[in-house]
Amino acid sequence: MKLIIIFGPQAVGKMTVGHELEKITDLKLFHNHMTIELVSPFFSYGCAEGRRLVGLFRQEIFEEVSKSNLEGLIFTYVWALDLQSDWEYVDHISNIFESKGGDVYYVELEADTDERLERNKSPHRLMHKPTKRNIERSERDLLNTMEKHRLNTYDGEMNKKNYIKINNTKLSPEDVAKMIKERFQFQ
Repeated sequence: MKLIIIFGPQAVGKMTVGHELEKITDLKLFHNHMTIELVSPFFSYGCAEGRRLVGLFRQEIFEEVSKSNLEGLIFTYVWALDLQSDWEYVDHISNIFESKGGDVYYVELEADTDERLERNKSPHRLMHKPTKRNIERSERDLLNTMEKHRLNTYDGEMNKKNYIKINNTKLSPEDVAKMIKERFQFQ
């Protein structure tokens, strides 16, 4: 069993790369907006009820997948590296899989801000993330989050065994997925 955590700032291409990686492996994609979009007709992800429900759904999916016969799961996450609570969350979900003998892989994506602002408007993103369709609000959130939190690691900060950092500003999602597959020798 494998858990692949693709992390980085908003609109860096986590979900799109995850879709491409899913196509060339036996891994299943569970992008973070799958639960956010499920809950959003009832509660905003920004409110306590929304965060609680999203957390519950994710927890149950992680638990069931970690016990299953699936090859593995690709999870996408905006990791605020300046928040201890985000480090603890990543450790928590990693432990769900590791405690059952699974392996965890960490894929960090980074891209220039101008490129991310363009990707924020891509049809693929908007098709899968209805809450991002208000482009003005989504851009404002992207820029505000970037100012408020550190969303990419410092050189040498990540000491995980199975880790790769990729600047995908000028790379296609297909090429990034192939790089990940080759680096970790996924089937």
